[in-house]
Amino acid sequence: MNISLAHSPDADDIFMYYAIAFGWVDTTDYTITNEALDIETLNIEALKGTYDVSAISFGMYPMIKDEYAMLRTAVSFGEGYGPKLVRKKTTTLKKNFKVALSGANTTNAMLFRIYYPNARVVYKNFLEIEDAVLSGEVDAGVLIHESILNYDESLEVEKELWDIWLELSGGDANNSLPLPLGGMALRRSIPLNRAIEIEQILIDGVQVANERKVELSKRLEDENLVRIDGALLEKYLDMYASSESIELSEIQLNALDRLFEIGYKHGQYHEAISAKDYLIPREYADLRNS
Repeated sequence: MNISLAHSPDADDIFMYYAIAFGWVDTTDYTITNEALDIETLNIEALKGTYDVSAISFGMYPMIKDEYAMLRTAVSFGEGYGPKLVRKKTTTLKKNFKVALSGANTTNAMLFRIYYPNARVVYKNFLEIEDAVLSGEVDAGVLIHESILNYDESLEVEKELWDIWLELSGGDANNSLPLPLGGMALRRSIPLNRAIEIEQILIDGVQVANERKVELSKRLEDENLVRIDGALLEKYLDMYASSESIELSEIQLNALDRLFEIGYKHGQYHEAISAKDYLIPREYADLRNS
């Protein structure tokens, strides 16, 4: 069975998928073809139902819940960190400052719009945001992915999205939920027994990636599959593609519910949903074989 899978070109998505691409995971009778696209393109294609499996921003999942099930694996959360709103050190932001975001459907964009309702938003590919701030095209920009670790020294952080998340979710430094950023979704038209098998293959891929992290990271660097390397790559993977990415935990599910509640409260969705209701029911495999 052929499965089309789309992910972003940032290092954590590459890392979490390429144990499968390199043949380190048994994919049984599945042939998985992958494509790397920027996160907003992935979100738009998910709204169209283009790929069998796709990386998505968690903030847009309620918009595709009827067409895609949420996968338990290849998830990225921030814990004390996340996207950063940056500006030039010489700039003072006004109430209606112009800002570049990485796409209307991204999680960071949703939280940003709720927190800064008067900002003038333009959307750009995430790779173009830093240059837009440096050139003065915009007053500020929200950096995501690897950009949060190595932006130009003339820029400084105006606001951490983590701090926005704490305020909106009602947490504090001592009692907080992780910030949901991105995950994976699988087309509901795939038969349930197949969906369970595919999810397990992807779980195995993230687990093997973490077990063979040093070897995998070196190969990704050697084959120029990632934009950062060395200590910076290691730090980034520790943040967004660690053992916490293998399978959704209870606290991560609670964080997703809080995100969906915030989105509903602020008019982003038609209804509030619970993440557990939209996971693949793995118990079906046991019932089917009993």
